[in-house]
Amino acid sequence: MKGESLYQYLPIPLQNLACSLEGLRIQRSRFGSGFKHLLADAEARASWSDEQIKTYRDQRLHEFVKYCAINIPFYQARFREAGVHPNDIRTLSDIVILPTLDKATVQSHNRELTSSIIEPRYRLTASTSGTTGGGLRFSTTLAAIQEQWAIWWRYRRWHGLRSGTWCGHFGSRSVVPVTQLKPPFWRFNRPGRQILFSCHHMSPATLPAYVETLRRHQPPWLHGYPSALALLAGFMLETGRDLGYQVEWVTVGAETLLVHQSDQISRAFGTPPKQHYGMAEAVANISQCDQGSLHVDEDFAAVEFVLNSDGVTHRIIGTNLSNPATPLLRYEIKDRVELAEGRCACGRPGRLINSIEGRQDDYVILKNGARLGRLCRLLEHMVHIREAQIWQRVPGEIVLRVVRNPAYQQRDEALLLQETRQRLGADTVVHLQYVESLPRTDAGKLRIVVSELPEGQINP
Repeated sequence: MKGESLYQYLPIPLQNLACSLEGLRIQRSRFGSGFKHLLADAEARASWSDEQIKTYRDQRLHEFVKYCAINIPFYQARFREAGVHPNDIRTLSDIVILPTLDKATVQSHNRELTSSIIEPRYRLTASTSGTTGGGLRFSTTLAAIQEQWAIWWRYRRWHGLRSGTWCGHFGSRSVVPVTQLKPPFWRFNRPGRQILFSCHHMSPATLPAYVETLRRHQPPWLHGYPSALALLAGFMLETGRDLGYQVEWVTVGAETLLVHQSDQISRAFGTPPKQHYGMAEAVANISQCDQGSLHVDEDFAAVEFVLNSDGVTHRIIGTNLSNPATPLLRYEIKDRVELAEGRCACGRPGRLINSIEGRQDDYVILKNGARLGRLCRLLEHMVHIREAQIWQRVPGEIVLRVVRNPAYQQRDEALLLQETRQRLGADTVVHLQYVESLPRTDAGKLRIVVSELPEGQINP
């Protein structure tokens, strides 16, 4: 924290130097000795059959469960209480005999979940952004980090990306002090070949500078939050601006990719965004292939899908197989997906996902107490809205905050209210509020639903 505080006061050239030094450290850590071997192995497994990949996953799961039962105090007690022997768990379907694990439990039992056989000098600290509450800090290992990045680079290489490609990065790093009011709203990580753009400074007044910087440096790859890239794309479409060069790749992650965002990004940058789903806890991973299908990376984590009460979406419960420092068995992620049938034409293994719907706590509570989710689809046909967000303090009542673009008219408002009432019911009170911008989380993400209801009402 002291280093971050000092960074805020450095002159911009020294901030660029600091970003590059941190980028060099990251490069050596993530992609150092061992990474190439992990990537080669991961790419070889992409040609396996579904049966081969399931066998591999279940073997890893069985060995991992045995490791937990022997070496992790938390699981020694949990197995004893549940009357479970590690040999009872040999496949993904067997692990349901264990109770699930949530973030609050991991936070309160962090010490008992940390392996004592991995010496402290070999442990690294990982963390989550905590978009819906306190973040999570836990131990991991260098090998676990490199394996995760090998899976992520396998997916990128499916689309022709190669390491060393310059990237315009629109993500979570707070590289520009919030007090800065004038460009540049970006910094350079030269070892990592990244232009790090600040999501917190993006507004109609500042976006021309973002466009001009991309025009000047022409990074062939754009990566980041869908909401940030869609905001930039929408601005370009509204104003008729272009980048003056062809973007070759757009990749997105860390947020749900909404249909209207994908459309804006595709039209503005001339290439559709490629989607990837993962998290620091490494309990699940989903990668989009070059045929457009979303594949579960079965070789990386043991992922369960449990049908929700809506009868359509499934919630994700995952087990990390790569991190012996803090093993997480049956961890509730609170994200939802729609499953797909069949096999992808690309021939790669893994169950298929139709869509990633976002967090379970992105719910609105109706007047009768019912929870309504999947609201990410509310803006599918609203082409004249930049962004929108639902705030709720009272069941059955919402504030719909909307950022309009210049083409927005009265009929757009009527259509928006019609769509909202169709999805939420006629008895839901809707307050429409027009704003210049929407707040981001500390990590720079845009939440679809911000609920200020008591926890018990959100998750009964």
